[in-house]
Amino acid sequence: MCGICGELRFDGASADMLAVQRMSEKLSRRGPDDAGVYQDGVVAFGHRRLAVIDLSQHAHQPMVDAELRLSLVFNGTIYNYRELRAELIALGYKFVSDGDTEVIIKAYHAWGEHCVKRFYGMFVFALWDARHASLFLARDRFGMKPFYYSLEGTWLRFASSVQALLAAGDVDVSINSIALHHHFTLHSSTPAPHTILNGVKKLPPATTMLFTAQGQVTQRQYWHLNATRPKQPLTEEDWLLATRNVLTRAVERHRLAADVPVGVLLSGGLDSSLLVGLLADHVQDLRTFSIGFEDVDATIERADEFEYSDIIAQHFHTRHEQYHIPNSEVLERLPEAIAAMTEPMVSHDVIAFYLLSERVSKQVKVVLAGQGADEVFGGYFWYPQMDTAIGTPLEKFSQNYFDRDHAEYLEMIAPSWHVSDVTAAWVSEQLNQPEASEFLDQVFRFDVTSLIVDDPVKRVDNMPMSWGLEVRVPFLDHELVELAARMPPSLKLKNGGKYPLKAVARGVIPDAVIDRPKGYFPVPALKYVRGEFFALMRDILNSPACRQRGLYQREYVDKLLAQPEGYFTRIRGSKLWHLALLEWWLQINVDTL
Repeated sequence: MCGICGELRFDGASADMLAVQRMSEKLSRRGPDDAGVYQDGVVAFGHRRLAVIDLSQHAHQPMVDAELRLSLVFNGTIYNYRELRAELIALGYKFVSDGDTEVIIKAYHAWGEHCVKRFYGMFVFALWDARHASLFLARDRFGMKPFYYSLEGTWLRFASSVQALLAAGDVDVSINSIALHHHFTLHSSTPAPHTILNGVKKLPPATTMLFTAQGQVTQRQYWHLNATRPKQPLTEEDWLLATRNVLTRAVERHRLAADVPVGVLLSGGLDSSLLVGLLADHVQDLRTFSIGFEDVDATIERADEFEYSDIIAQHFHTRHEQYHIPNSEVLERLPEAIAAMTEPMVSHDVIAFYLLSERVSKQVKVVLAGQGADEVFGGYFWYPQMDTAIGTPLEKFSQNYFDRDHAEYLEMIAPSWHVSDVTAAWVSEQLNQPEASEFLDQVFRFDVTSLIVDDPVKRVDNMPMSWGLEVRVPFLDHELVELAARMPPSLKLKNGGKYPLKAVARGVIPDAVIDRPKGYFPVPALKYVRGEFFALMRDILNSPACRQRGLYQREYVDKLLAQPEGYFTRIRGSKLWHLALLEWWLQINVDTL
């Protein structure tokens, strides 16, 4: 797990090493263990390393194979690297390291750009092929690792964060009107290639790009998710057995691909508790970590789930750490958390991940987490609501998910940034892709291949990596996702949702955790806006910078400020916080350039 950056020139000039070094400096928190740079004429790489596999200098990056004439920077983990390494050795390749980085180099030499189809894991990498003067870029199936780039007439630059690209300079920081519409409709999800800034793009998940030294580019999607029923029908017992087997294998892969101890972020919900249960017999002195916040009003929503995380920690005798965060610390630390957001993210638990990761990173380098299970196995309340709604797939989806309709968006955003209903058009296109048997198959596939990339997945990388902490998510193992995608939606939604996981968990973890009401990861002070938090948001939205930017229509802002707890999205997010967060992110990350 690391931070990567680089530049490729298309005009024959030498790559700008000073720009690469500025990008690398901005990525230092992602990789506190080592740093390196490399240049070969028109191309230059920078790397910041978090040492997790092969802790020796043999795994130093950028990694250069002089014999094969290939050079690489890589961020992520290839969970099946040992099996691939053995296969490559059988083909005659020799290795000088014991990690997964060198496996990528040899795999590319052996199988070309199709090597990515063989990788199990989370990854982005850039590989310079001096034989053909070409740069090969790749991103994992679910976009778990970030890849941002800026493309001008004479150069390409790429990095693991928007802030790193901005540090290199010469980036158009005007606001992307299409991304803005997505951001405020899909609770801050902006699908690739868009970001909120016109001059910054991102590589889509499950995608490769090949650049020649002259700037010609070929982009390919190497993986698609089939959401149709198998030709040979399976019984419920068959589906549950398959889920147990594939999940167990996925957890083992995520656990074993590390030369350092692996812990668990234990929320107290079914998903993270099940991970602890599956690991407990295989890991001595298992470390678990939980976080909770100060209540705003306990009669409305509890701010911690310690009751349930304690049950799991005590049942499995884990070495458990419990952190309780007062609202005063949330308020104090919000600016630095927003400065660390590579894109603006409105989910309340972003600050939770930031503060939890700071503490956990002092104990371990790698943790497993339960993110992705709700999207893969149907755990959210809006899925059954969508299923029983009336209308087209778009209507059923939007009425239960969009943060605001297009008419409200036009009321909120100043006319200079008005666009047509681009989000509805994009969502409709995604839902109606082929190979989906039912409406909810369309929804689950869309969620796990598109929406999840720019909501939970992005924050699970971004916030922990701000503290040099690698988070792994076994529920997004692509074999498990492929299995679940072909499962009947009715089986997923049975007994309140996530029925297959609940069935697998019986006898593994205590029933009290399986049968509890579904909880969320709350930070109430950012949802029920009162006191100092309201004053903060009011000051941001009334600031000279906000008024001068002119992004929001003042009548709409004033309406929200008059009733700070009166306007929520369909999935219960604060609309006031949405507006304040984007403006604050721009002030911290863009206005200061």
